[in-house]
Amino acid sequence: MRFSCAARTDVGVVRSGNEDTYLMENDRGLFVVADGMGGHAAGEVASEMAATLVSQNFTPSRGMSDDELMAQMVSAIRAANGAIFDRTLSEQDKRGMGTTVTAMKLLPRRYLIGQVGDSRAYILRGGTFTQITKDHSYVQEQVDAGRLSPEEARVHPYANVITRCVGSSGDVVPDLYVGTLEAGDLVLLASDGLSGMVEDEDLQAILEAGGSLEELVDQMIAEANRRGGLDNITVILVRIEEVSPPTGEMPVPR
Repeated sequence: MRFSCAARTDVGVVRSGNEDTYLMENDRGLFVVADGMGGHAAGEVASEMAATLVSQNFTPSRGMSDDELMAQMVSAIRAANGAIFDRTLSEQDKRGMGTTVTAMKLLPRRYLIGQVGDSRAYILRGGTFTQITKDHSYVQEQVDAGRLSPEEARVHPYANVITRCVGSSGDVVPDLYVGTLEAGDLVLLASDGLSGMVEDEDLQAILEAGGSLEELVDQMIAEANRRGGLDNITVILVRIEEVSPPTGEMPVPR
């Protein structure tokens, strides 16, 4: 597999600090977006810890089965959760901190995503823009229960309230997503500073307009800021250039 990628994080228009963190390990095909919370720099600490610890603990080896890969992704996110939670107990100024985590590993012809919170993953393929992940949020629960429409959820006063995060309790259960990849796919990972400000159809329009990955990342962030920039904005964009038959080899960055 060959791929290219670009990423950037931006403080936005309203916030004074940036509590988002991203990790982009091209040589391993590993990508993480983490959106911290907690204030007083604690959110930044939580998101940085999560990205670092997921990277350190998710170290798949060639020949692993799908079940083993998924178990290791779960274990890596739970390890990050435990370390962050322990710090909230031992440091007074870190109490209440936590973070979202959306981590993607590229595999031969496939992706594996582990997710906690409301940082999202999308894929654009053949003119169809699809949200891969499902938010762990109050409004998503209300949509699932039929009490809110997706349109109502976007403008609900509790739209930013998440129901699951890394570090807020002694353990956490991430959701896992596995899917196929094709040449030409664009995979987008983003914090809710992007998805909360820019509608999916507008994100699709930006991606389909063309340009370098760096230009597309900049355009999405600029659009989120143009619409108010109410939160930190983090974007990772990955383009799948070529997919080879599965051989057990790791993907090669471009």
